[in-house]
Formats: sequence, C-alpha cells, structure tokens
Amino acid sequence: MRRFVSFLSLFVFAISIVAGTTGSIYGTISDGNKNLIKGALVKIAGNAQNVKSNKKGEYLIIGVSPGIYTLNCQFPGYMPNTISNIEVYIDKTTDLNISMKKRLGNDDVEIEVYKELSTESTEKSFTTGSSDFNSIIEENEFKIVTKAPLSTFSIDVDAASYSNMRRLINNNQIPRKDAVRIEEMINYFCYDYDFPIEDVPFAINTEISDCPWNKQNILVHIGLQGKKIENANTEKSNFVLLLDMSSSMDSENKLELLKKSFGLLLDALKPTDRIAIVLYAGSEGLVLPSTEVMDKEIILNAINNLTANASTTGSEGIALAYEIAEEYFIENGNNRIILATNGDFDIESSRTSELVEIIENKIGEGVFLTILDYGNGHNNYNRIENITNKCHGNYFHIDNILEANKVLVTELTGTMFAIAKDVKLQIEFNPVKVASYRLIGYENRLMDKEGFNDNNTDACGIGAGYAVTALYEIVPAFPEVTKKIDDLKYQLFDTIKPNAFNSDELMYIKLSYKEPNDNQSTLIEYPLIDDGEYFEKTSNNFRFAAAVAEFGMLLRESKFKGNSTFDGVIEMAKKSKGKDEFGYRSEFIQLAQKAKLLNK
Repeated sequence: MRRFVSFLSLFVFAISIVAGTTGSIYGTISDGNKNLIKGALVKIAGNAQNVKSNKKGEYLIIGVSPGIYTLNCQFPGYMPNTISNIEVYIDKTTDLNISMKKRLGNDDVEIEVYKELSTESTEKSFTTGSSDFNSIIEENEFKIVTKAPLSTFSIDVDAASYSNMRRLINNNQIPRKDAVRIEEMINYFCYDYDFPIEDVPFAINTEISDCPWNKQNILVHIGLQGKKIENANTEKSNFVLLLDMSSSMDSENKLELLKKSFGLLLDALKPTDRIAIVLYAGSEGLVLPSTEVMDKEIILNAINNLTANASTTGSEGIALAYEIAEEYFIENGNNRIILATNGDFDIESSRTSELVEIIENKIGEGVFLTILDYGNGHNNYNRIENITNKCHGNYFHIDNILEANKVLVTELTGTMFAIAKDVKLQIEFNPVKVASYRLIGYENRLMDKEGFNDNNTDACGIGAGYAVTALYEIVPAFPEVTKKIDDLKYQLFDTIKPNAFNSDELMYIKLSYKEPNDNQSTLIEYPLIDDGEYFEKTSNNFRFAAAVAEFGMLLRESKFKGNSTFDGVIEMAKKSKGKDEFGYRSEFIQLAQKAKLLNK
C-alpha cells in the first residue's frame, strides 16, 4: 500500500523547493471552540492559487511572490473570513492561523475536526513512503554491462513535465530539479521517423554517434514510430468527459480554459462520434447522456453551463464514466474516458487507491483513459501519473489554449486513438562493444528483466501515429569477464559468447506489445550496429533530442551533464530545428535562452 509523508514533513520540503524566489503562507483553520477544520478553502485574493486544509486543519500555500496579500477562507456553514495585509517575504514563511464563525442557524453543521494538533503525533506519522509533493527522482546511474546486461522499461507517452517546465520558465522561475523529467521533455516533440511498412504497429528507428556533452562516450537514439490509422476519418469514437467541478477549478486557467479546450475538440471530431459528460465533485452525476457530435449545440451548451463549486471526490464519477463508456462501447472503435482536473484529489490515500482499483478492473475491457491537468501545477503530479500508468493511459498538462489545441486537435489521433498497450522495451548490450550504459530518464518506468516476458506486467500504451524516443549514453569497452546470466545473446555463464567478438552489433533491441483488444504479447527484435557516423552528419532527430536531453540535465543540475552549457543547447537546437510547422522547437530555443538568463 502506498504511504504518504506527514503534512509537517511535506511543509519542510515544500519550503526548500521554492527557496530563493518566493515565500509561503502556513497556518491552521479552526472554529470558535478551537476545533480544527478539514476541507476549508483558502484563496489568495486576485490570484489563482488556492488550497484546502488537511485533516489536521493545516493549510500551506507555497510559491508566493513577495508582497502584501489578502486571504479569503470559506467553509460550508461558516461565515467567510477575509484577512488583509499579509506580508510575504522571499525564503520566509508567514504564519497565519484563521478562526471561523458558524452562520446563525447552523449549529447543527457537521464538520470534520480534530480537537488538537499534536506536534509529537505529527512527527510520528512521518514515514519513508513517497509523497506527490516530495517526489525525488534518483537519476539512472551507469551500469556495467557484464553485471547488468539488460535494460528494461515501459515506454512513456506523457509530456506533462515539459509544459509545466515551460509555464514556470515563462513565469521567470526555474523548475525544481525533480519536476524535470527528461524523457517527457524529449517526447513532447515530433520527430521525422520512418513509419511501419508492414502489418505491424511500430517501426524502430535508431541512430548512433558521439555524445555531445561527453565526446568520449556514445549516444544511442531509439525512436519507436507508431502506425497511422488509415481509417481514422471513418473510425467512430465514444468519448466520456469526466470533469472536475470542484471549487478549486474556478479560475480562468482551469474551468474557462477547460471549456474552450473541449470546444476545440468538438470541432475536430466527426458528426457520428459520441460524447457524454459526467461530473465528479459534490453530487456526482450525468450532465449529458452520450450524444452524437452532430448535435454540437447541445454538447456545447452543457459544457458552457458548467460551474465549479463543490469538493473533489472522484471514485463515484469514475465508476459512472466507465459504466457509460461500456454502455455505448463501439466494437473496433475508439472508446476513451477523458478526465479533466486540476489534480486536487482527496489527500487520503484510500480514496486514490479506490480510483486506481476501479480503473485497473477496467483495463482489459477496451476503454482507455486520458487525463488532462489544468492550472498552475499542484501536489498530485505523481498520483495522476500513477493512475495513467495503471490503465494504459496518458497524461497532459494544459496550461494555455495552444497546448489544448496541440493535444486535442493537432495530435488528436496520437493522444486519443490507441494502437497498442503494454509496450515494453528490453535492450541487451554487447560487452565486447559496451563497458557501461545509462538510460536517460524513464526512472519511474524501469522494470525488472523478468517483467518483459511476463504477460501480466502492466506497461504504457501508445496512440496512432505517435512516436516515443529513448536515449542511452554508452561508455565503449573491451571484453570483460561476466557473471552468470542465462539466455543472453552475447554472454553465456562466465564467458562471452564467440559470436559477440565477431559481431558488429552494439546492442540488441526487443519490443513487446499487445494489440488494444488482445491480451497476448507480440515480440519485435532488432539488432543495432554502430556505423561510426560523425555527429555533424546525424539527423535533426538525433541532434534536437540530444539538445532537449542536455537542457533537462542542466535544469536538473545532473552530475552526468558533463560539458553541457546553455549556449551549447541553444546552438545545437538551432542547427537541428528542421521543419517546425507549429513552432514548438522555436519555443524550446526561447525557453533555453530564458533559462540561461535566469541562471546567471
């Protein structure tokens, strides 16, 4: 069972990750009898930032720019409380305890309270379990091939980390290093890969050359290109929109952006596609029965009349959404739930476990899940990603209308039309050619080598026309004696196989996947040979992905960044920008230039 750190530990960590540019506001919320209130909403006036008090009545607002603010506090059955002239300083925490009074005639209001807050009991509740707020990414280390000849991981189609990084840099902030997920940054971009030419869902594109941040090493670029759906214009879709209408969604960059986003989606769909709308928040329920897109005005009216004014729950809404998706299930069609939220799930782990359990039980039934995360970031990044990992889903952070258009219009088939699930990669390295290797990113997608052949091991799915990219940094080597590892191509027991010495192969790639409606895995195998290509002669794919990876290592202050510099990233990205139809690569170059200035 997943465990979470205490709020006090969360608070200490939260202060450290925003140090140097912002301050924080912390306190408790209680009634006139000093009962601490859970679930009270605390907002900064004129600002999108808002939080809810936890079960011990504590609230914490981080990332507050220095200045003087007004706080508004609300809770059902109580008089709103407004506190003015709250001063916030850089690297300081402003303590502010808030007292609330019951409305007249509401003495019978039931609230969730704790009679007292014990520092001792809070400290005792600290565990070594992970928290969404306090998620720390331990970068992949170099592994010695003779000891660890196999590298196994699930592919990644999420890109939320990139848009979150972009939002922060455009707000003149450098993201905390553990919010930078290099594989998600690399996979934000499209690459000019060859498509499959036979009746298989993937083509494997590879390239090898010098590592730009460490010329003594080799960089291996692996690109999986998903097939296009030839009948995408005729294949019907059955979408259920599961929408978060909690009060924390009530802002321009959340609810209003959500409404505009789904207006774009409607324009991109076919008249015969179907859309239903389910809410989870307060009184969960069906807002719009499954309706064909040809009745666009009815759907738009339902979307535009949405209001955010309840607390967030979730599990009942998820169950109802799946019930509707199954009722209108389209055989050989596209059946998907689109959950739109600001990530403000109930902090209780049992609630999240219930959501995941519901979703896991639906995995084999052909209904996929996409989560769209709206707003200015939150504490539940890992939790949302964990949910999508469990259900062959994908996850996107929508911070502006251009990003909404990218996800819901430009890349619609790639984000919404599944061509495979449980996609896993396993690489075997030739110890004659490779001394050690490091997978760049994918830290939370690593798998045991046994999981590759285990048909019951979950992995991520991939959409039509979508590409996934992975990079390995390799240290070249001469033969070494190895420990016993069975069933390897290049090694046997305590010796290297003779064919390894005679082979030009640097590594051997195995790709396992399942068809969307199948539960048996299919295997694709592919040897990779280093042809000694000069870095300057490599493709734009290779050099631009390398630039993004190098930029991620700089943001993470990685110990593996070698000779990386912002100037080097900018120059490499400019030279490999290539065709940039939507301006995403030009935007990346601008972000690198801003980050360079922010790091001075």
